[in-house]
Amino acid sequence: MLPLTGLTHWLFLTRAMQTITNTLLNWHRDHGRHHLPWQNTHDAYRIWLSEIMLQQTQVSTVIPYFERFVDRFLRVTDLAHAEQDEVLHLWTGLGYYARARNLHAAAKIVAEKYDGHFPTTFDEMVDLPGIGRSTAGAILAFSTRQRFPILDGNVKRVLARFYAIEGWYGVKAVENKLWELADLNTPQDDVHIYTQAIMDFGATLCTRSKPNCPDCPLNSDCTALHTNRVTELPHGKPKQTKPSKQTVMLLIKNPDDAFWLSQNPPSGIWGGLWCPPQVESVEDDYVIDGLSVTALQTLPELKHVFSHFTLHITPVLCLPNQTAMNVADSSAVWYKPHSDQTLGLAAPVKKLLETY
Repeated sequence: MLPLTGLTHWLFLTRAMQTITNTLLNWHRDHGRHHLPWQNTHDAYRIWLSEIMLQQTQVSTVIPYFERFVDRFLRVTDLAHAEQDEVLHLWTGLGYYARARNLHAAAKIVAEKYDGHFPTTFDEMVDLPGIGRSTAGAILAFSTRQRFPILDGNVKRVLARFYAIEGWYGVKAVENKLWELADLNTPQDDVHIYTQAIMDFGATLCTRSKPNCPDCPLNSDCTALHTNRVTELPHGKPKQTKPSKQTVMLLIKNPDDAFWLSQNPPSGIWGGLWCPPQVESVEDDYVIDGLSVTALQTLPELKHVFSHFTLHITPVLCLPNQTAMNVADSSAVWYKPHSDQTLGLAAPVKKLLETY
């Protein structure tokens, strides 16, 4: 943590606070991002949608998803009245699918409880599914100009380097220190500009790897730079061995080139998404949901990396044995890739179905 104490510490923080706030406001005027599709609006729906999509996802990836969502769901009430399968279908490939489920659940609450208008108090906003302290602060800062600090990944990195904060911010004491600094630096006026400025600054200049320190407007006061610790800070999560899991995924394909899929439970990995049946081992024959199938070919393994484990998928191409192949189980469907069916698919499942 910062080694300064007492009055000296307070004076340092006051000067540093003024440096960050004023410098970033000026920097953003000439170098910030001003024309993203969710900017230049007070519409809480668009702001909320973008903030949820931007969680752990880069702007360039989010833009086409955002545009498809607002084209299909013009208002939050349109999203609320949609089927979850359609929401997950549009989200396919964006990852972290709990965000999509929470998005849909929050839209229903806004439509029913708030008559289609987003709440304007922090407590009500943070009470919506999928909205934490930082996301609520950002939505309110952009939509209502209320002063709330934010602490997304970009902001954490900027503050950790500027003040040389020790420790991984997954530790509560470190996170609390960063929240304190985020609050100190958030101005009373122009809060929406500052909020965008510090996010843009972290995303484009004070980046995780290869930060552009020579062009940084804060370089004269950055503690990490002056102590040669820019690449060290912020401290990452202590290294742990990421476990691996194995699964055999049965690609049951009928003569119409459609695949047998069933819907996962609403929570957990790939919650609410549609997947081929998964089994523990490769066999010659299977009975799946009463459907007898024969394994034709074991396909190349597909590796998919989650945040907390790596999944090794062994796909097996299968042929159903019955001549009558109607779906008796309402939780299963025959799905044809590139069709008009609006099902939510995990990215590796979508890749497998389109490949085979």
